[in-house]
Amino acid sequence: MKAYSLDLRERVLRAVDHGKPRSEIVKMLGVSLATIKRYLKQRRETGHVRPKAIPGRTSKKEAALQAGLVAQLQAHPDVSLETHCQLWESEHGMHVSTSTMSRMIERVGWTRKKSRWQPANATRRNERAFASR
Repeated sequence: MKAYSLDLRERVLRAVDHGKPRSEIVKMLGVSLATIKRYLKQRRETGHVRPKAIPGRTSKKEAALQAGLVAQLQAHPDVSLETHCQLWESEHGMHVSTSTMSRMIERVGWTRKKSRWQPANATRRNERAFASR
């Protein structure tokens, strides 16, 4: 689940600071009482209400894939996803699943058009960026 935006967090705290009843804030902004209490506690302890980092280890494959994947896509635009995985393993000694390869290709901004891999067009990238907000 994605964290609530910083803007919403600040609106919740502003409403509390202006003396609005918490039950009214819950109805007006669509957050729970527990969320309001958590934001107040976080602001009291840290001085801000920015979302915390997502727990867990960082991916070992992600940095390597982002660094070298574009060059591989440019060198081999006609090969399948499975072949890209095999190429990566033979060149870098790191096994990558097809789902991981697919996610990373999308992250570096490439897409499959007909039988070739190529950079996604700017309009498509802007639509994805707008939709994720």
